[in-house]
Amino acid sequence: MLKPEKQLEIIRRGAIEIISEADLLRKLEVSFREHKPLKIKAGFDPTAPDIHLGHTVLLEKMRQFQELDHEAIFLIGDFTGMIGDPSGKSEMRKPLTRDEVLENAKTYQDQIAKILDPDKTRVVFNSSWMSQMSSSEMIRLASMYTVARMMEREDFKMRWVHQNPIGIHEFLYPLIQGYDSVALHADVELGGTDQKFNLIVGRELQKEYGQEPQCILTMPLLEGLDGVEKMSKSKNNYVGITEPPFEMFGKIMSISDEQMWRWYDLLSMRSNEEIAQLKRQAQEGRNPRDIKVLLAKEIVARFHSSHDADAAEVEFMARFGAGAMPNEMPEFSFAAGEKGGIAIAVLLKQAGLAPSTSEAIRNIEQGGVRIDGQKVADRALLVKPGTYVVQVGKRKWARVTVR
Repeated sequence: MLKPEKQLEIIRRGAIEIISEADLLRKLEVSFREHKPLKIKAGFDPTAPDIHLGHTVLLEKMRQFQELDHEAIFLIGDFTGMIGDPSGKSEMRKPLTRDEVLENAKTYQDQIAKILDPDKTRVVFNSSWMSQMSSSEMIRLASMYTVARMMEREDFKMRWVHQNPIGIHEFLYPLIQGYDSVALHADVELGGTDQKFNLIVGRELQKEYGQEPQCILTMPLLEGLDGVEKMSKSKNNYVGITEPPFEMFGKIMSISDEQMWRWYDLLSMRSNEEIAQLKRQAQEGRNPRDIKVLLAKEIVARFHSSHDADAAEVEFMARFGAGAMPNEMPEFSFAAGEKGGIAIAVLLKQAGLAPSTSEAIRNIEQGGVRIDGQKVADRALLVKPGTYVVQVGKRKWARVTVR
């Protein structure tokens, strides 16, 4: 086990905030002295079946803790998933059914094995203690936090100001996430910056239950393919870690050059010095597309293999033609219609890729329209919410977000 100061240096890299560094260093010193690993907790609600690249920012930090000989606790929030995390939400979330949550959770254990060492990872479900909690115990838990404290949350505050409803069940979410830390006697909890309130609730509840409060470590949020919103399954702006190599490669190649550097900082295993060197090369005239290829291949190789990464590059170049995809392209954002999407012909016209819907239909029928490299054959296609690279012919491109 490395000395505590060196461990803290490694842990600090990429983190937004540690509350508090002094407490964490003290915990590391006790762990080092007593040869007792810290319990490092991170929770994921199975609201969708895919773990995506946004999740891996947190999971890679957990992997670092594993390599420092600490215990990684991967918590599947099968109980909290039925509530729905209100963090960052402007509207009340619809609770999921037990069956929906369990169906989504099935794939999580296999997926995390792509990042975490399965032999050093403890997987737990928070229903194992929450389903045993009596109504009187739940009332006691609810009594430990006030409505005033809950309303300190920025998202709750804004919803109150704009008279958007807040469900009582949403107040339970941070309490139950916090109680998870009590049940696990967590030493450290990891979360995205949008999770800070929930993580702090865990510290406060541990004090109420007579435990030493956990340290919290927040990690940056990865923006999705649209470059604006947090990567999310619900926004369809994500790259799933189990997606086929070519799809993963193509999605990464579709991000803007500016966003590419953000992804390098948060996702790449390259050192800061290597990334800085790539930035200098771009400033000196190297084609950003070539640098993006390096990122796409690195990520595909991590979740598949080097052979798959090479094959994805070859297929991508064959489909698009070397140098065909422009470094930058116009970007558009359209609202989904009443049917939950936008007709492909209308999208092409509004994005300026066709002068009229009739011309757009003719382009489709002639096989000249592609979305994310896939040829569009259905002239009646309804493009669902998400972010896509749309191509018409060889020279017309646009990055389109349907919201």
